[in-house]
Amino acid sequence: MLDLQLLRKDLDGVVRRLADRGFAFDAAAFSALEAERREIQIRTEDLQSRRNTLSKQIGIFKSKGEDASAVMAEVGGIGDTLKQSAARLDEIQTQLRDFLLGIPNLPHESVPVGDDETGNVEVRRWGSPRSFDFEVKDHVDVGEPLGLDFTTGAKLSGARFTMLRGGIARLHRALAQFMIDTHAGEHGYTECYTPYIVNPEILVGTGQLPKFADDMFRVEKGGGENLVTQYLISTSEITLTNTVRESILDAAALPVRLTAHSPCFRSEAGAYGRDTRGLIRQHQFDKVEMVQVTTPDTSYEALEQMVGHAEAILQKLELPYRVITLCTGDMGFGAAKTYDLEVWIPAQATFREISSCSNMEAFQARRMQARFRNAQGKPENVHTLNGSGLAVGRTLVAVLENYQNADGSVTVPAVLRPYMGGRDVLTA
Repeated sequence: MLDLQLLRKDLDGVVRRLADRGFAFDAAAFSALEAERREIQIRTEDLQSRRNTLSKQIGIFKSKGEDASAVMAEVGGIGDTLKQSAARLDEIQTQLRDFLLGIPNLPHESVPVGDDETGNVEVRRWGSPRSFDFEVKDHVDVGEPLGLDFTTGAKLSGARFTMLRGGIARLHRALAQFMIDTHAGEHGYTECYTPYIVNPEILVGTGQLPKFADDMFRVEKGGGENLVTQYLISTSEITLTNTVRESILDAAALPVRLTAHSPCFRSEAGAYGRDTRGLIRQHQFDKVEMVQVTTPDTSYEALEQMVGHAEAILQKLELPYRVITLCTGDMGFGAAKTYDLEVWIPAQATFREISSCSNMEAFQARRMQARFRNAQGKPENVHTLNGSGLAVGRTLVAVLENYQNADGSVTVPAVLRPYMGGRDVLTA
């Protein structure tokens, strides 16, 4: 959520910065709400002041034995008006909050301005794509003889669900274990196991609600007045970040670094027709997530660090990739700055996203009321960051395609062999 004080002080500047990311801020609607809020707040404060003054007068009259009935009647009338005014002020505050919940974050000054992905800027590349002396297959054709079963997945749950069997299921598990072990053992993250179902206010905290409700899988229990609505997580960023919800942390406790491996559930509303073949875009997939909670002055250093942690996974797997900075028009809703890591996919002869690392600055912290005590001892919003380290299914795609052999087998990357019982090749 944006800083309300910044909107009040520099509305034109906020409108310009949001326009850079293709968002048309309704300044007239905000100004109207803000004007009514100021008017009602002043009226409410004046009524409170008048009531306090009159209440003191009542005490004086009574101490002198004088008649205070007229003043008491006026106080009673003020009380009714004050109650109405305070109720309307609460309504306006709620309307302002609801209005702000639909506004994306402001882009950091270092983010390139652009309308869409064509405005993204490549930062660096690592590794060289492998040269094949045989016809390259995509991961579907490589994987199906090895246990990648789309037919059973669809029979059980419908389109965009997949069953894994045998060696390929173990390879998928090995990837997740390797990623978690690396982040917890080498990069300083605390491994977590989190709930997969959360309450609506948790999703409001990290920005999935209310804007992206259609992209979430909803679960309901009970009925009538006892109906409870919850949601399946679309990433463990949601649960990890919300661990600092409604907290005031000691500065010495920062940074907080958390990681978790979890399934992720996304309805992919509006995404039909894209990547319908294979594992690239699924309703259920696994991801290893990294989250950091920092002070504002260290968050951009932490972002670079987090990108490096995701890169380390790809380098250990010896998968070619590139890092790009997303432009203003391609960033996610809550991000102030985002780097994407894209891995080389031989069958498509292109790079595809495998990790996204973002600094949300205080955007989520305001929604969650997550703060720390600064050097002056005053509560201040933390900064939150998140990044994929990595998307497990997409990493499996990259391994199957980059490590495929002419006979249909797949070489197991060296770093994964300890997790595969020493197995160095998958065969049908």
